[in-house]
Amino acid sequence: MDIKQLRAIVTVAEVGSVTRAAELLHLVQPAVTRQIRTLEQELGIDLFERTGQGMRPTEAGAIMVDRARRALGELERARAEVQPAPGVVTGIVTVGLLESTSDLLAEPLVTAVARAHPGVELRLMTAYSGHLQQWLDDGDLDLALLYNLDSTPSLNARPLVREQLWAVAPASAGLRADRPVPFAEAAAHPLVMPASGHALRRLIDAAAARSGAAMDIALQTNSMRVQKQLVRAGHGWTVLPGVGIAEDVALGTLSAAPLSEPDVRRSIVLGTPRFTRVPPAVEIVARELVLQINTAVEQGRWPSAQVQGVDRSPAADGP
Repeated sequence: MDIKQLRAIVTVAEVGSVTRAAELLHLVQPAVTRQIRTLEQELGIDLFERTGQGMRPTEAGAIMVDRARRALGELERARAEVQPAPGVVTGIVTVGLLESTSDLLAEPLVTAVARAHPGVELRLMTAYSGHLQQWLDDGDLDLALLYNLDSTPSLNARPLVREQLWAVAPASAGLRADRPVPFAEAAAHPLVMPASGHALRRLIDAAAARSGAAMDIALQTNSMRVQKQLVRAGHGWTVLPGVGIAEDVALGTLSAAPLSEPDVRRSIVLGTPRFTRVPPAVEIVARELVLQINTAVEQGRWPSAQVQGVDRSPAADGP
């Protein structure tokens, strides 16, 4: 098994064609076919099904492609780390951002890293906390923002921000930041909720239980963008963190107010692998991400949020 074979199976899986893969790899088609067949013979299994629609990975092939993609990614990162220009930090850093924070943090983080550390290549992934945690555990992310998570056997979790959840309604409802809405009042409206099992949904369900209010759940979705779209269209109210609706409220397309009775909050942490070596590029990006978060809170761009913890490098805990 060699790098050329790994590149061949990954490329064929991505494009579904040996001919197209050969073009991308700057090889002749028989060479790519030979690399795949040699690997199949070594492993004693078929990695692809040859169909009329092209090359499709078998179940075993899909596993090999996934592992090969990760191995090639690690080699690419290693090359970037061991061949830097003198005095320049280089490397590839993959960051996971919560969907609700991406509008606030993605562009400032990219700008700051590009300005101060042009040798660092950023890769940004956005998703909900559960997906980001899984990707972090699988080694697909170097660091990620997660919420309501303590340190685990595989991850360190550094507290960053504690923020309040808000009732969100159409602009015509006239909700205001200075007039908190009791949970029971919000629950009396049809609700557009995150899908069951979502971490935010668990927070909301717990608040409903504490308040004794029965929720009228009209719709469920796993997309914050869809939640807001449905609320704007008048299908109900919803509950979201303030950071996720600040721009909508400023534009007047939604109205919102902090939830009360009970007060509902989530804690955002910086999740990092516990037992892997921390490359300098990852340390730099972690520090810059924390700085961008602290700045956003201090400037009032992150509604009802409070910075947690002390101001120190994330690497001090050993990401």
